[in-house]
Amino acid sequence: MNDIPWGDLALNLLAVIAATIVFIGAIMATAIKIKNQSIIDIFWGPGFVVAAVVSYLVSARGDGNDTRRLVVLVLTAVWGLRLGAYIGKRNIGHGEDRRYTSMMRQRKDQALIPFLIRRIYGMQGGLIILISLPVQFAMYQSEAIGIIGSIGIAIWLIGFLFEAVGDWQLARFKADPANAGKVMDRGLWAWTRHPNYFGDACVWVGLFLLALGAPWGLVAIVSPIVMTKLLTSFSGKAVLERGMRRSKGEAYEAYVASTSGFFPLPPRRNKTVTPS
Repeated sequence: MNDIPWGDLALNLLAVIAATIVFIGAIMATAIKIKNQSIIDIFWGPGFVVAAVVSYLVSARGDGNDTRRLVVLVLTAVWGLRLGAYIGKRNIGHGEDRRYTSMMRQRKDQALIPFLIRRIYGMQGGLIILISLPVQFAMYQSEAIGIIGSIGIAIWLIGFLFEAVGDWQLARFKADPANAGKVMDRGLWAWTRHPNYFGDACVWVGLFLLALGAPWGLVAIVSPIVMTKLLTSFSGKAVLERGMRRSKGEAYEAYVASTSGFFPLPPRRNKTVTPS
């Protein structure tokens, strides 16, 4: 435990905190100007890219393995930029998401900026800083990627494919007018109700394994735990499925009965998904 680069890690964390505050602050200022708080969703993924770039630059004079550092930077950037581009293409031009509109109605006479920081931007920024810990830690590990790191890359790739392919399949499904009112139950969506969320969780498990070049990297396990909890219990799966049950009714209940809720499993037989 004596080889932990406490000073370097602390400096890196401070740099990531500062960069995240500036990044999130710029998004908040823009959202206030255009009166659309939901643009924060577009910049969720790119926020991690900011943390990765800052960590890569700050760690340049450290003892971190250059291959590990570059791999972690590239993997984080590919994931974050793809996610931001996908959500941007999906959301731009459709106005403010009703979740944020409902949240803004609760402000009443509260001061705007403190309200936004407390309800939206402070939490988003804090999560970026916390969840990006594997990215930060990996930049200061001198060991070669090795077997554990290679497994991490493989899990990242599986996750990225699940997320990207799942999003692509869903976008194509929604773009077809013939599917109006139907439940998406094809492709990866026949194996899990949330291939994109499952993929997201795998991405961060993979990045965590890349932070295990040294035993102290175990501290970063908080990252995939928090991300998976968010995806399954808070802003992800739980919220989405409540809305789907309201909008799709029996069709979605049939889908739930026949399809795994998170981890991909073969579709169960006698699936009878019909238009709502």
